[in-house]
Amino acid sequence: MISVAQLRDLPLFASFSDHELADLVNKAADVLVQPGEYLLQEGEEPAFYVVLSGTMSVTKHVGGAEVVLATRHRGDFFGETPALLGASAFANFRAETACRAMRLEALELQALTVSHPAFKAEILSAISERIGSISQMAVAKKAEAILLVGRHWEVECSGIRTMLARNQIRHEFVDLDDPTVPTRLPGIDDVAETCPLIQLVDGRILRRPSIRELAVAVGLQTEPTRAAYDAIVIGGGPGGLAAAVYGASEGLTTLMVEREAPGGQAGTSSRIENYLGFPTGLSGDDLANRGLQQARRLGAEVLVTRRVGALDAVAKRVTLDGGAVLAARTIILATGVSWRTLAIEGIERLTGLGVYYGASRSEALNTIGRDVFLIGGGNSAGQAAMFFSSYARSVTILIRGESLAASMSDYLIKQLHTKTNIALETRSEVVGLHGDAHLEAIDVADRAAGTTTRRATDALFVFIGADAETDWLPPEIARDDRGYVLTGRAAKAWPLERDPYLLETSVPGIFAVGDVRHGSVKRVASAVGEGSMAIAFAHQYLAE
Repeated sequence: MISVAQLRDLPLFASFSDHELADLVNKAADVLVQPGEYLLQEGEEPAFYVVLSGTMSVTKHVGGAEVVLATRHRGDFFGETPALLGASAFANFRAETACRAMRLEALELQALTVSHPAFKAEILSAISERIGSISQMAVAKKAEAILLVGRHWEVECSGIRTMLARNQIRHEFVDLDDPTVPTRLPGIDDVAETCPLIQLVDGRILRRPSIRELAVAVGLQTEPTRAAYDAIVIGGGPGGLAAAVYGASEGLTTLMVEREAPGGQAGTSSRIENYLGFPTGLSGDDLANRGLQQARRLGAEVLVTRRVGALDAVAKRVTLDGGAVLAARTIILATGVSWRTLAIEGIERLTGLGVYYGASRSEALNTIGRDVFLIGGGNSAGQAAMFFSSYARSVTILIRGESLAASMSDYLIKQLHTKTNIALETRSEVVGLHGDAHLEAIDVADRAAGTTTRRATDALFVFIGADAETDWLPPEIARDDRGYVLTGRAAKAWPLERDPYLLETSVPGIFAVGDVRHGSVKRVASAVGEGSMAIAFAHQYLAE
C-alpha cells in the first residue's frame, strides 16, 4: 500500500498536509507493472497516474508501428488531460522497467483540482505544455508521411492508396498534374513515366512498386518467422483477428495470413453503428486497427499481402504464394466473402477507375463536391451513404425493390431521411457504364416508369452482396452448393467417433469462422465470437 512518506517529497503534492495526503492515499490504487506491460492504452477509460518508481514510456501507434513520444520517471504524472476532459486515453503508457504508480479515478482528480489551487495550477501547466508538444509533433509527423505521386484514375495508384490506408500507413497523395510535384521531388525528371511513384520517409524512391514490394518497404511483415505453428489463421477479418488475439493470449504460437489488409470486408465499412461497447459507432478501419494492435501485442504474427495457395488438409500444411510451406497443428479458416460483381458490360475495365466495391473511409475525400451513386439496400450501403453525404454534393441510392425496409436496419433508414443530399430511387438499376480512361456516366433504368436515363458521375459504389470464394480448398473440407464451409453437425463424412465441435469442419482440427461458414449470422459481433470460440475448440482438439 502507498504511504504518506512516499508522496511527501514529490513536488506535485508539496502543498498537501499530512492529513490530506493520508486521505489521498486511502482513495488511490497502488499499481505495479513489469517491463513491457501497459499501464494504460489508447482508447481506454482515462485515469490519473503518478509514477512512484521506475521508467514509463509514452507511445502511440503511427503507421502500424509503436512510436515512443516521451518518458516518465518518478514524480511525473500523466492521464490528466483525458481524465479532465472525459475523453479516452490519447496514448499508451508502457513500463520500460518494473514500475509502481498511484492511480486516481477521474472524479477524484477533478475534486483535487477544485480543492487545491497549487495542485490545479501544476495540472493546468502540464496540460498547456503537452498540447503545445502535440502541435509540434503534428508538424513533425507530416514530414514523416510517405509521399505518393500518381494519377487519381490509375488502377495501380488506387490499389496502393487502399493498401496504405487500410494498413494505417501515414501517406500523402499528390496528383501528377499538381504544380508542386517538381518542388516536392527535386531532381527526379521521370515521374510521369514511372508513376505511381513513392518517396519513403527515409528518401528512398519506389517506382511502380508491387503491393508486396511496398509492404516490405514500409516495414510490414510479409514472411513467417517459423516453419510450424500451433494455429494458422487464414484471413484477417473480425473472425480471423479474434482468433489471432485469443490464440496468442492463450499461449498458442499463432500466425494470421491476410491477402490484403486486416479487417476483411468489415474493414471497408465506413461506419459500424451496432457493435457492442461503441455507442457512437466506429469505422471498419478503426476496428481492424485495434484488433491488429492487440494481436501483435499479445504475440501473434500477422502476414499481409500474402495468399494461401494450397492447403493439405490431411497433413495440415499451408502453402503460401511463393512456395513457402508451413506446418500447423490446427487451422482456422476465416476467409470471409468477396463482394459480388455487377453483371454489366465493361465493369471489369472500369473497376477501380470510378467503380468500387465497398467503401472505406479513405474514399471520402475523393467524393468532395461530387455526385456519387450507390447500388444496394443493405446496411453497408446505408452506412456508406451517411458517411459520404458529409463530403459529396449528392448521394443517390439505387435499389431494385420497393423500399429499404426489408434489407436495412430501421435506425439507419431514419438517419438517411435526415440528410437532404441523399436520394433514394426504388425499382431502379444500373444497366450501362460509360467512360474511356475512367467512369464518366451511368445508365439508370426506372422499372416503374419504363424509362432509362443517363447520369453523369465518376463514382459508383457497389453493395450487392457477397459470395464465398472457397474453390481453392481441398475436397476433404466439405462445403454447401454455394461454397460455404460446413461445420459442426452439418459437416459431412466426419471420420472420428466423437462428434465434431461446433465450428469444426469435416476435417478434425480445421475450423471455420465468420462469413465463410455455412449458417453464419453475417454480423461483425458473431464473427468475433466465433473467432474466440474456435481457439477454445482448438485447445480441446490439441488436448485429445
